[in-house]
Amino acid sequence: MQWIAKPAAPELVHDLASALAFDHRFRDSAEILANLLIHRGIADSDSAQRFLTPSLDHLHAPEKLTGLRGAVDRISAAMERKEPILIYGDYDVDGTMAVIILKAAIEICGGSADFHVPHRIREGYDMRDDVIERAAAAGIRLIISVDMGIRAFAPAETARRLGVDLIVTDHHLPGPDGVPAAFGVINPNQNGCEYPFKQLCGAGVAFKLAQALLGRRLDAKDQNRFLLSFMKVVAVATIADAVPLTGENRVFAALGLDALRRAVNPGLRALLEVAQISANRPPTSVEVAFRIAPRINAAGRMDVARDVIELFSVKDPARAKELAAKLDKLNTDRQEEERRILALAEERFSSDRALCDAFCIVIDGDSWHRGVIGITATRILERYNRPTIVISLEGDEAFGSGRSIPAFHLLEAIESCRDLFSRYGGHAHACGFAMPAANVPDLRARLDAFARARLTLADFEPALQFDGELPLEKVTPEFFQALHLLEPYGVGNPEPVFAARAVQLTAPPRILKDKHVKLKVRAGEAGLNSGSESEELSEAAILATPRCHPDASVIRRSETEAAVAVRSASDASLRTRNQEPRTGEEPRTKLRVTFDALGWHMAERLQKTPLLAGDTIDIAFTVGHNDHPEYGGLELSLRDFRVSS
Repeated sequence: MQWIAKPAAPELVHDLASALAFDHRFRDSAEILANLLIHRGIADSDSAQRFLTPSLDHLHAPEKLTGLRGAVDRISAAMERKEPILIYGDYDVDGTMAVIILKAAIEICGGSADFHVPHRIREGYDMRDDVIERAAAAGIRLIISVDMGIRAFAPAETARRLGVDLIVTDHHLPGPDGVPAAFGVINPNQNGCEYPFKQLCGAGVAFKLAQALLGRRLDAKDQNRFLLSFMKVVAVATIADAVPLTGENRVFAALGLDALRRAVNPGLRALLEVAQISANRPPTSVEVAFRIAPRINAAGRMDVARDVIELFSVKDPARAKELAAKLDKLNTDRQEEERRILALAEERFSSDRALCDAFCIVIDGDSWHRGVIGITATRILERYNRPTIVISLEGDEAFGSGRSIPAFHLLEAIESCRDLFSRYGGHAHACGFAMPAANVPDLRARLDAFARARLTLADFEPALQFDGELPLEKVTPEFFQALHLLEPYGVGNPEPVFAARAVQLTAPPRILKDKHVKLKVRAGEAGLNSGSESEELSEAAILATPRCHPDASVIRRSETEAAVAVRSASDASLRTRNQEPRTGEEPRTKLRVTFDALGWHMAERLQKTPLLAGDTIDIAFTVGHNDHPEYGGLELSLRDFRVSS
């Protein structure tokens, strides 16, 4: 893997750091923050302040969305006339969270709303004529789509013919034919919409509609109270849908994650509990993406997504726990099915040379579960670093899901083959479609040709960008606290990655659960000698230093013991070594802290690069914190490692 340092901009860093230093909250970490912010495209003081201190005040006026005023007028009229409203949402995290937000907002404002979430297998993605026909027959005269509908031309025509007003709220890119002829279309990505932030997820668009509804019906105090409540739900959707965590999305994620630690909704509390999320602190974006979102998604992938809406609506804690346990079981089933399909795919790769050489991988299988082919595509892309389409063949029909690399716009590729599909949709990095099974060979050939005209072998080489060199002796509690100001991390705001050269292994590597690696590392002699002299360990340093410290007996865990340790800092065991001795003291050498470095799914690497205690390696890593009361502290998460040259 190639390591690429992000470009340095010392003059910009200096100017931004000087501006940040005027704020006492950032004074001690101004230079660190300035460098990392500039790597994220934030170079002026005002933008930096907004990024570091997200607030409800940073939300844009929802009325800037094209079509929103008319939609609010129509919904308000429906509420005044006591008309029933149907919300038509997608079955994934984004869609179900959007349903929950909009349904709650309508009911808070005095309206009545039911919902329809399609069954992934029986109905598939997007709106269907028969659902609209049944709704019209039941007396529904207003349908609002969430997280879908931007290409639902036929359903929009069906709604118009039946006298049903259809309001489409979506965030997916419109097709070349524009938008459906609906009563209203709310999508920041439609032509002519001047909304300043284009990267909202489907639940984010639903949130903006809810914000406008609440603004019409409630006073400012109640508006903010409910918006903060909705923020928990939209944060989960925003993180799960992998939209950039910048602009409004950063406000959603930051405020929503903080509010999750005070969750009172029985369903949400049960979900956090079954996902083993600590109640003592806000969950991280990683915990949302890998613990909460998969359990919500499992309902739509493996069973019925209505269970998710019921989970968030139920008032009985016992029923909430029952539903959360069901989602947990469905997630386990999903993982088992994913492993089965991946094993079959790997067999194909081992026997089909053409598949391995493809510039765009298209792999199919009989009756592969449609609910997991998207995840399978992600896993194959991670392994081979090539655009990947995974297709389930079901009789005469084929259903596909794709994922792509940054250099390849997947929706453009799919649109180049539009004549092969019965329906399709997506964006730059993901897509979904249905087609006659007989068209799969043509799709494979045409996508590969499309990719070969636009990609080179260099595009498939994995590369790791890092924010800068960071000697291990500079990994301190104060440094970690500065990094914490950049959270939550995600697309558009990646967790900072650093490189440390010539670090030393203090023990043989350990293999965890047959797939992960645990190393114990410390700065080598060169790193220690080149660094600046350290001061005595602070109370915070004592509390945050890992238990793998060479003299662990002096690392106190309780506040009382820590205070005693600080007061007795004259003790030689708590002084840094290589420090100039005070009058009457003997010379002392510098204390060298050892860090745990965890490499997730890196066990295979040790077969190619065997390591022994005493070896010197270069590491690329992020800095985290283990909350365990006994052996917690700062720890490193490996992104890559290699033997030092």
